[in-house]
Amino acid sequence: MNASEASITRDKPQARPSMNPVTRELSLMWAFISGDLSTAIIPALLFTLAAWKTAGADPARLPVVLGRSLLYFVLYLYSFCLTNQATGIEEDRRNKPHRPLVTGAVSLRGAWQRWVVVMVMLTLAGAWLGVLEYALGWQLIIVAHNVVRGARSWIVKNLANSLGLVVQLAAAWQMVTPLTPAAWRWIGVLAVIMFPLISVQDLRDMDGDRASNRRTLPLVLGERATRILLTVGFALAPLVIHFALMRPAGARWSVWATDAVLGAVSLWVGARVAWHHTSREDHRTYMLFTYWYCLLLIATIVVL
Repeated sequence: MNASEASITRDKPQARPSMNPVTRELSLMWAFISGDLSTAIIPALLFTLAAWKTAGADPARLPVVLGRSLLYFVLYLYSFCLTNQATGIEEDRRNKPHRPLVTGAVSLRGAWQRWVVVMVMLTLAGAWLGVLEYALGWQLIIVAHNVVRGARSWIVKNLANSLGLVVQLAAAWQMVTPLTPAAWRWIGVLAVIMFPLISVQDLRDMDGDRASNRRTLPLVLGERATRILLTVGFALAPLVIHFALMRPAGARWSVWATDAVLGAVSLWVGARVAWHHTSREDHRTYMLFTYWYCLLLIATIVVL
């Protein structure tokens, strides 16, 4: 047991007598995943809704469709968060001290044990829902990103996020209905856009990343150059989305309105990247970015 694990285990609070094991596990899971709902679970559920709509929008089928999707993507997110936080305790002490491994709500050994169980459950859920290839693909990404510390390089980190988007959205659609060329076009374009723009999340964590020898984009190119690159990227994103995704959907008022809203929010994110430079404001900018991603998935319900 290393020093960090010993400290975490020693500081672990005693479970309340009134909390049964199931309640405790659900509470602990929530503590691990609650900060990432807008990047993993909500977008996936929205793309599931788009697939349900294109498959006929049968109201009687909707509760089952959403229930299966929710189950799968809770496991999808939990499997990532367990390893991400287990391998990033020192960074979290500086950047996210509320996380359960830092507060002592669970031991490091307990986090890894839960990860093994969740990975098995994700594999079984993927096989049951007909998306096993995407479940296995996601598990490989988790290992590359977290377990072997590939995320210390900005290229690996950004690529893992883009590929994670592919296996996320492809699974969300395929568990409802076979993937279509239009669905793949959305998945491909969003994955390409995500590769450079996901670096917006690294602006808020530069101090912790520097202390842990991570090589994120702001630490490689410099903060100023990264902000310029991201600002330009968010300014160009509406053009890519318009010509690659919205224009093929046809000249409808709903498409025009959706296009305009997405463009406005993208420009807003870019403006915040350029003008707000504190860690707190960068966190707010990142959260706005995640909401923009959710809006992109809402757009699929409108235009597909």
